[in-house]
Amino acid sequence: MGFVSTILGLCGFGVGISTGITLGYYFFIYFQSSDVEDPTVRPLVEQENESLQRLLHEIPFWIKNPDFDRIDWLNKFLQLMWPYLDKAICKTAKNIVTPIIAEHIPKYKIESMEFEVLTLGSLPPTFQGMKVYSTDEKELIMEPFLKWAGNPNVVIAVKAFGLKATVQVVDLQVFGQPRVTLKPLVPSFPCFAKIVVSLMQKPHVDFGLKLVGADLMSIPGLYRFVQEIIKDQVSSMYLWPKTLEVQILEPTTAMKKPVGILHVNVLKAMKLRKKDLLGASDPYVKLKLTESKAPSKKTTVRHKNLNPEWNEEFSMVIKDPETQASELFVYDWEQIGKHNKMGMNVVPLKELTPDEPKLMTLDVLKNMNPNDAQNDKLHGQIVVELTYRPFKGDDLPKDFDNSGAIQKAPEGTPPGGGVLVVTIHEAQDVEGKHHINPYTRIIFKGEERKTTQVKKSRDPRWEEGFTFMLDEPPSNDKLHVEVLSTSTRTGLLHPKEKLGYVDIRLADVVSNRRINEKYYLIDSKNGQIQIEMQWQTPS
Repeated sequence: MGFVSTILGLCGFGVGISTGITLGYYFFIYFQSSDVEDPTVRPLVEQENESLQRLLHEIPFWIKNPDFDRIDWLNKFLQLMWPYLDKAICKTAKNIVTPIIAEHIPKYKIESMEFEVLTLGSLPPTFQGMKVYSTDEKELIMEPFLKWAGNPNVVIAVKAFGLKATVQVVDLQVFGQPRVTLKPLVPSFPCFAKIVVSLMQKPHVDFGLKLVGADLMSIPGLYRFVQEIIKDQVSSMYLWPKTLEVQILEPTTAMKKPVGILHVNVLKAMKLRKKDLLGASDPYVKLKLTESKAPSKKTTVRHKNLNPEWNEEFSMVIKDPETQASELFVYDWEQIGKHNKMGMNVVPLKELTPDEPKLMTLDVLKNMNPNDAQNDKLHGQIVVELTYRPFKGDDLPKDFDNSGAIQKAPEGTPPGGGVLVVTIHEAQDVEGKHHINPYTRIIFKGEERKTTQVKKSRDPRWEEGFTFMLDEPPSNDKLHVEVLSTSTRTGLLHPKEKLGYVDIRLADVVSNRRINEKYYLIDSKNGQIQIEMQWQTPS
């Protein structure tokens, strides 16, 4: 009987389970509520006022403000990097705050104050959008809208009068709109020298503060009082136009600004070797500075003379007297074809004593290779006088951010005259019919200067400067600037094209001392060029 009972019990269990599953499926399918409706999606403008007020603070800035860009990629980056950023930020905060606390706690009879726990939690801040401003200056301005509803755990232990208490900061919320300016932009990594931060509005700060396990923020009136104090303190320090500045690069290293002027007086040459088959050579001297993009200087040509005298003076801007050198090349002028190089020599600027003229008689060498046997032959000599005049302390901007300020003209500038500094920054939307390899040519008072060529670019950037030393202000003069393109291929029917030009009256530059503007190019559809000009005088 026991065996039969077991068999019947197993059969009953199997029948019961099968019957239960079948009935459950039937009731679930056929007795499901039929009054469930799909949710309706309505535009924000059709929402009720109460619902809209609740949603307004959660709507991202890039939706409410069309000039803010969506930056989900940055939020994704922060989410992935947050565990490492948390440790790095907390370590830096400890290093900064600890000495400040140690300096101030004796005033309040506190024995010690230290972090027991410091972590920013697992929730990173999010950026609801970012606005980027474009200016004609060397800077990048960004305005992100930041929200951080974090779960940090900051525990501070305080010892005073033999007692110990712990204060804990939890549930932090920060909403704010800072303005971050990277300036000036420089050609050295990380490509900006200073970070300037300011708040465009008072930030919203909310947090919990626990003392010995009790939440102090639950005390009536204390929550709002603490919030307002924090807002006022932060605003008084960093609310625009007040700023927090962080120096990234040392000014001289970043920009390599001019530190002085090299005056070169080319006096004469002696016993130059004859280059022409018929008659004597037609020599002239070309001067150039190493590590400089400035165009070379040239003396006049002395026809049919192997012992020419020039007595011509030139000035060149120095940026690094420890590494730069003055190169002197002697050429034989040819009316047709390439000019023949007669020889050269180099004078390192570190050999010059500042403000002391140095008269030098240099051998004209074939090249600067000491092992070349051709340098043993006599190619002649050249006599020059070099004077390096460094700028005085007042001649350079004190603050790096003030790099666009007007500098004084260097010593040696003619009385009543000055230095015209022309900086070609960039061009936009230039186009040619057959090729686009733009460069800029400047023509002023018969002198011609050129920038380097940028290949295959409609928006070339040069950032090249040129100086013109003048005996009087150019109030009635014009600066002619044209953008040209030359083909990189030989045999083309159109080897050179004009992409546009502009003529700039310099009266405004003389009166305003500095102008940095974009000009529409004449004979161009949409082309523009950004030019900065400064008129520097001795006083």
